Amino acid sequence: MIRESFRLLGGFGWILAAVPGEEAVMAGVFTPCLISSVGEPPRLGDPLVDEYLRFTAARVRPNSLVAQSFDLKVFFTVVAKPPQQVDVADVLVFIEEQRRPRRGGNVVRLADGEAGLAASTIKRRLATISSFYDYLVLRGLCERNPVPRSTNARRRGHRGSPLVRAPKKMPRVLLPEEVVALMSALRTDRDRAMVSLMVHAGLRRCEVLGLRFGDVHIGDRRVFIADGKGGHQRLVPVVPTFFTQLAGYLEAERPGDAEEEYVFVVFKGATRGRPLTAAGLDQVLAGARRRAGLRHATCHELRHTCFTRLREAGMALEAIQAQAGHASIETTRIYLHLSNDWLAGEYQQAMAILDNWHDEPAGGTP
Repeated sequence: MIRESFRLLGGFGWILAAVPGEEAVMAGVFTPCLISSVGEPPRLGDPLVDEYLRFTAARVRPNSLVAQSFDLKVFFTVVAKPPQQVDVADVLVFIEEQRRPRRGGNVVRLADGEAGLAASTIKRRLATISSFYDYLVLRGLCERNPVPRSTNARRRGHRGSPLVRAPKKMPRVLLPEEVVALMSALRTDRDRAMVSLMVHAGLRRCEVLGLRFGDVHIGDRRVFIADGKGGHQRLVPVVPTFFTQLAGYLEAERPGDAEEEYVFVVFKGATRGRPLTAAGLDQVLAGARRRAGLRHATCHELRHTCFTRLREAGMALEAIQAQAGHASIETTRIYLHLSNDWLAGEYQQAMAILDNWHDEPAGGTP
């Protein structure tokens, strides 16, 4: 039985290790032990995997590197083979294991009723594994990638069926009255300022927490996102209400001994004056959600709500793309479908044309 242990190392690094059972130790298989510390790429203990992680560290953001490291750790824990001995059958066994019910099958997701991992999670892990083997093929260390592109051979003009089919679900958004209830349930100007950045400007959670004083342009009523997703930077407008809330937070709430350049810091406890963490912001939202009687209101749902309302108000997709920091306009198109007014307007316009066709006399001009 595989047992996982997680231990913080002074708040700066972490170890995530898989401890195998006796049968695995006796077999002498590769046992991944994910180790990371500040300033160094993660390591799993296999030369090829560690080489790939060093290569990847220069190409992706820190969060992506951590996710890929964990994905590889999970894969090689399940497969229990050296990288060069993995074949297609091992990958298919891994997929089956990921779909196996967790916690005895007693817990299921409300979204789809499944007890295993979400299809999106499995697809992400397969993408990580495939990228790793693409690297080995490029290096000439493997003849082929063991991760199949589809379940059947590709033919000309036919892409085949995906290994894992993830349903495309519409993002959840908050109703206007739910936004009002959530804002009313927040207890401090700091919390209201953070939520305003997400629900009125569409910032991501990490972008809110990473905001520095030099990034706040009060005169222009904008904030500069210095470290957005994919390393992209952007300058976005923000509602005047945010700056009022920010002023209240700085004047009456922010600890006077806080020397951090980050705007949003912890109020009390051992980490007083230190930058607020993602877990801290999630805790703030959870409390406000509970007091407001809302069943959902995550950071990303606030971001979706912002862009949905902007689209409903007539903001162009290109402008929403710039505000959101999307690399591709295709990502932004989801807000066309979330915006009820847009779809209804397009439908009514088309039906008006069809009605005119039907109303024309039979002998009319073609």
